[in-house]
Amino acid sequence: MQVKPDQLEAHLARGLKPLYTVHGDEPLLAQEAGDAIRNAARAAGYSERKVYTVGNAAHFDWDGFLGASQAMSLFAERQLIELRIPNGKPGKGGSEALQRYCDTLSDDVVTIVHLPKLDWQQAKSGWFGALDQHGVMLKVEAVERRELPAWIARRLAVQGQRVAEGEEGQRTLAFFADRVEGNLLAAHQELQKLALLHPQGVLSFEQVEAAVLNVARYDVFKLGEAVLAGQVGRALRMLEGLEAEGEGAVLVHWTLAEDIRALKRIKEAVADGKPLPLALKEARVWGVKERLFERVVPTLADHQLAHLVQAASLCDGVIKGLKHPEWPLDPWAALKRLMLLTLQQVASAPTPQGARAAPAARLQLALQA
Repeated sequence: MQVKPDQLEAHLARGLKPLYTVHGDEPLLAQEAGDAIRNAARAAGYSERKVYTVGNAAHFDWDGFLGASQAMSLFAERQLIELRIPNGKPGKGGSEALQRYCDTLSDDVVTIVHLPKLDWQQAKSGWFGALDQHGVMLKVEAVERRELPAWIARRLAVQGQRVAEGEEGQRTLAFFADRVEGNLLAAHQELQKLALLHPQGVLSFEQVEAAVLNVARYDVFKLGEAVLAGQVGRALRMLEGLEAEGEGAVLVHWTLAEDIRALKRIKEAVADGKPLPLALKEARVWGVKERLFERVVPTLADHQLAHLVQAASLCDGVIKGLKHPEWPLDPWAALKRLMLLTLQQVASAPTPQGARAAPAARLQLALQA
């Protein structure tokens, strides 16, 4: 059974299940899901708690873990068992043990299995399939930037606060989201700070601006999404943030260059008569980027892509210490130039709402800066 994090409270109100699996890459949501299940278990009389952490799967006492759910406690009739597998790899012995464990679930034991974000191979394994078949699955994923303002608004509502109606409120939520993107734990702390600083009711933009720190953390792989979406301001913030966080210029360049090369390969495949969905699949483009590529590819001409490929090559040389008369010497300045050149080309592509992705004049000014 699949349950979304925001559905968990209602699910628990209807009664506990013997097995829960919390997996994903968002620590705040994983922590909150675990806390909610633990609180419900304590309230239902599961008073004894045992926690097992799998460090090295080959040396973990799987027999002891299997026996824990069968052994009656001297102090409590019901118990809560938590199994943490930080790397998501239980090994062969663990795989077999987990499948046996799922076959012997008891109403007197509630089990929570904590896992990180799993790759496709782990998600199709027998042990994970057994957890899915016999228990409740909670996938805790990072909140995307486009969803973050609504997430913040819901959290504010829980603590009795809200932003103003209309454009001012949207501006306030967008500002908040820009400050905490990629860092939900810090976002949670900033929300708690607002609850301490201000009474329940409407928060002004000035109150939020004065209170919320810039604690955003950026994922280098999200940078490409911002560029393909034509989000100039966000892309520039992300690039500056990645530099400040000490990210390697080589990795940032590789991310941008891979998208450029993929655009060119897909464009050539479509020109040869291949359907766009098939070309995207063969180029291993899926998820959010698949939708962005679908929008951008038809709008780009061959000469534009050739120009971007050449720019990516020149930028690569700068990062490796080569000089070019038309390019900055600093690697991060060169990356900024490559990013803005790419944004300039995708700016003409219509957004899903039909608006321009970014004003050309704004991009030209950024390139000259």
